[in-house]
Amino acid sequence: MEYSEVNRLSRLAAILIQFQTKRIITASELSQKFQVSKRTVYRDIKALESAGVPILTEEGKGYTLMDGYRIPPVMFTEKQANALILAEQLVLKNNDASFVKDYSEAIDKIKSILRYTVKDKANLLANRTQYIEIINQERNSNNLSDLQNALTNYNLVKVEYINKEGSATNRLIEPFALLSTAHWYLIAWCRLRMEFRFFRLDRIQKIEILTEHFEPHKMTLQEYFDKYH
Repeated sequence: MEYSEVNRLSRLAAILIQFQTKRIITASELSQKFQVSKRTVYRDIKALESAGVPILTEEGKGYTLMDGYRIPPVMFTEKQANALILAEQLVLKNNDASFVKDYSEAIDKIKSILRYTVKDKANLLANRTQYIEIINQERNSNNLSDLQNALTNYNLVKVEYINKEGSATNRLIEPFALLSTAHWYLIAWCRLRMEFRFFRLDRIQKIEILTEHFEPHKMTLQEYFDKYH
C-alpha cells in the first residue's frame, strides 16, 4: 500500500475521532489540525459518508455526527469524565512534549465515546479549569468533584465559608471556574456580595448542591480575567 494511501487512511481515522470528540467541527479546524487543504477535508468527509458514517451539516456552523453514533462499548459517568478532564489540565503543564501529545490524543479518543450531553459538559469544564502549579501537595479539600458537577450543570451551591480572618458566613454562589495555584480556588458569583469572588476550597466548611439552577455566565475564563483583573 502506498504511503500516501496509508497516510490518508490514518487521517480519516483521526478525523472520525475529532468528529466524535467535538459536537461541532468546521472544515477550517480540520484543515488546520491536519495541515491539508479544505478541498482535501471535503473529500475526506465524503469518503467517510460513503463508508456509512452519519455526518450531518449544520448550516453556518459546521459538521456534526448523528447523535448516538459512537465507539462502543466503554461508557463513562459524568464524574469520571470530569476527573479525566482535570487530569488533562495537569498533564498539559508537563515539560515533555511527546508525553503531552500522547496523553492529549488518548483523551481525544476517550472524549469520542462520551454521550453528547456529557461531552458538552466535559468541554465546558476543560475551558473553565486552569492549572498553574502545585506548591502544596497536601490534600486539603474534598469538594472538587461536586463543584465540577455544579459548574457544568449550573446548579446553585450553598456553602458555609470561613474567610482569611476566620469569620464564617453562609453564601449562595453560582460556580463559574476552577483554578489551582498553591490551593484550589473556585471563582463564583456570590449572591451575598453581588459580585464575583474567589473561594478557597479548603475554607469551605459545609457544601450543599441545590437543585435550583442559575443563568449561565456568557463568557470564557480569559474574558473574565480581562474584564475583572
